[in-house]
Amino acid sequence: MAKLTFYGATEGVTGSAYLIETEHSTILLECGLYQGSHEDEEKNKVDFPFDIHKIDAVVLSHAHLDHTGRVPKLVADGYNGSVYMTYATAELLEILHKDAASLQERDAEWENKRRRRAGKQKIEPIYTMINVEEALKHYDGVPYGQRLEVASGIEVCFRDAGHILGSSIVELFINEKGKEKKLVFSGDLGNSDAALLRDPETIEDSDVLLLESTYGDRDHRAIDETLKEFEDIILTAAESGGNILIPSFAVGRTQEIIFYLGKLYQEGKINHQAVYLDSPMAIAATEVYHRFQNSFNAEDSASLRHGRSGTLHSYLPVLRYSRTTEESMALNRIKSGAIIIAGSGMCNGGRIRHHLKHNLWKSKAHVVIVGYQAMGTPGRQLVDGATTLRVVGEDIAVKATIHTLGGFSAHASQTQLIEWVNKFKKPHPRLYLVHGENNAKEVLHEQLSHHGWSANIPHYGESILL
Repeated sequence: MAKLTFYGATEGVTGSAYLIETEHSTILLECGLYQGSHEDEEKNKVDFPFDIHKIDAVVLSHAHLDHTGRVPKLVADGYNGSVYMTYATAELLEILHKDAASLQERDAEWENKRRRRAGKQKIEPIYTMINVEEALKHYDGVPYGQRLEVASGIEVCFRDAGHILGSSIVELFINEKGKEKKLVFSGDLGNSDAALLRDPETIEDSDVLLLESTYGDRDHRAIDETLKEFEDIILTAAESGGNILIPSFAVGRTQEIIFYLGKLYQEGKINHQAVYLDSPMAIAATEVYHRFQNSFNAEDSASLRHGRSGTLHSYLPVLRYSRTTEESMALNRIKSGAIIIAGSGMCNGGRIRHHLKHNLWKSKAHVVIVGYQAMGTPGRQLVDGATTLRVVGEDIAVKATIHTLGGFSAHASQTQLIEWVNKFKKPHPRLYLVHGENNAKEVLHEQLSHHGWSANIPHYGESILL
């Protein structure tokens, strides 16, 4: 009988991995990086807890590294089969995996310099650019809505999850001894109030359901309130004469911010001389978004058509790309009137650090936080009211105005999760809560019980029969 084993995203929101074994086939659903603390990230270096040579196929819900980031390691360790995903996910993965490999190689190089001086043994990156290039050969794009056999007796169908471009709800159809069982994995469900993408597709039947629970314990702030505050910040900052810095995540959040800035521009409310996107990865991701505009929702697609060519770039004509290091450095000479969007989203790496160094001490400057800031990150320190910040080796006084916008989220809220799951017909599928912190899962578990659901919270390594 078919078996599912939980190998990740059970005690938190990273490291997603679920192994499905049948009499004839084995597939791996997700292969994500562990992210967060040093202890969590060390888990990425250990061997996989299953025999990778028995895996017939890998299936990925979307491009984010907590769902896909160990695929190059899987290939480097000997996996030689196909990795299935949507077409847009395949394009985004090339960008994200190459960036991840570059960071790992650089971090290992710096750490090994320190280790040589201390007489310690050198370390190796989790994977290298060569491993990524090899992994890319295994990536197979699949359209939404097409049912495809990926291993003997196992078919997959991707449905739009509305989380980031290419994100999917995964339907798995498992056939054994003339009987079919269906497993649905929600992936990361999108926020129906977010810009550009469509709402998550409705699914009504399944035998087993794996549901993410990232925001299982709360709802987001109303998007209308968030957008009004965003507009007020832009207008206030324009009057003060300083630059606006927006630390932003390269995939999803950056494109959403560009769209909202474009909306303000079309309404005549952007008075800044230019908006600069200063992140090679975010620029590459934005160009993928351009190529897959048929995935956008009807309302926002209609808005984009007000631009010259219907793209995000034409919707915001003052948008400029800073691709090179020299172009990025030139932005530091701009004293006022610029909006600079740069990574990383938590200010713990990337080009945003240099812009903070040149602007944070200026009383007319503004920093707009538009994403989640993990504990211990520079972005979190700014949110928590730090008066000085260590940036690129210097202590910088925080004189700029710090704004925190809490309504932007690519994840479904508690109410949206419950609304989506309640579309399943009775008798309800067996429900398992994954991809959430313990409190989020516990709260969602309790709320679902009021709607007639009996949810399970699996542990790492736990197996269930399908």
